Amino acid sequence: MKIAVLLSGGVDSSVALRLLKEQGHELTAFYLKIWLQDEFSFLGECPWEEDLKYAKGVCEQVNVPLEIIPLQTEYWDNVVSYTIDEIKEGRTPNPDIFCNSLIKFGKFYDKIDPSFEKVASGHYANVESESGKFVLKISPDPVKDQTYFLSYLTQDQLSRALFPIGKLNKTEIRKLAQLYNLPTMARRDSQGICFLGQIKFKEFIKHHLGEVEGDIVDIDSGKFLGKHPGYYYYTIGQRSGLKLGGGPWFVVKKDVKNNIVYISREDKTENERNLFYAGKFNWIAGKPTEKRNLKVKIRHGANFFNCSVEILTQEMLNETVLKVKLDRPDNGIAPGQFAVFYDEDICLGGGVILQDLD
Repeated sequence: MKIAVLLSGGVDSSVALRLLKEQGHELTAFYLKIWLQDEFSFLGECPWEEDLKYAKGVCEQVNVPLEIIPLQTEYWDNVVSYTIDEIKEGRTPNPDIFCNSLIKFGKFYDKIDPSFEKVASGHYANVESESGKFVLKISPDPVKDQTYFLSYLTQDQLSRALFPIGKLNKTEIRKLAQLYNLPTMARRDSQGICFLGQIKFKEFIKHHLGEVEGDIVDIDSGKFLGKHPGYYYYTIGQRSGLKLGGGPWFVVKKDVKNNIVYISREDKTENERNLFYAGKFNWIAGKPTEKRNLKVKIRHGANFFNCSVEILTQEMLNETVLKVKLDRPDNGIAPGQFAVFYDEDICLGGGVILQDLD
């Protein structure tokens, strides 16, 4: 097949390219330049040049052409602006989900020749065809599995998506990288949000939202404990970065209107909950209508919750929402996060955790 390969300069996408090359496909690699627009480059050194150097090395090794696609403007309009807006509203954004659905498997399609039959990436996930529809399935590596981040892909996007490393785990990827003697074989996995590069998330927030001093209050006693630079620097469930003695302290509530961060010394059950509402869904292969007992992730990682769901219609929201009850409580459920649902090994899609409706 004629395949466009998304190459990041990391080990996962490098191994994906080599596996496809071994299979005899006609490949062109693409590096997406999605780092911050030039006017924000003073926030830190541009990381894409080092990534591109590794990507070029991988391609030169097996004579695969590499093209650079600038998508900073599209990324800013679709992902970065969303991230800023969500933070300002006191919610917890997940830009990586929209990076995949709107950029890597979205705007990128518009930039390449339609003769490419597939778009391949180094994601840990699998796509299979079942009953005339494409389904997204988890990878065998529970820690690295990235179906959570791919949960907003559509049928059309999945029909063209290809994940060559989806049936492998990280250990196997590292061994293959050494076997192929890839330039990226010793590179560490990237951490954090891709468009920030080496910039600390706090510095990014400070540049766009500034600092607005507010109170830190012990939710159990009502006692004032100190000052913070702005509620948007903190997330529900956070247990570091508060710079207070006598801890550990957990962020348990934020008063956005009055700029107050409430904390608790103990990770107590009453600060946890097992019920939330979700809306703004993307169902990959159609809305689940019969099965009510599913699995759900409320953050990326290996941790699933068993859950029961109840479909509600909220006229005031003009949309269908799910009332989700987990099999055990969690202290990090926050509005703006994504809840992604699973039926066994199939990722059904996901929605955004809403403010409580009760």
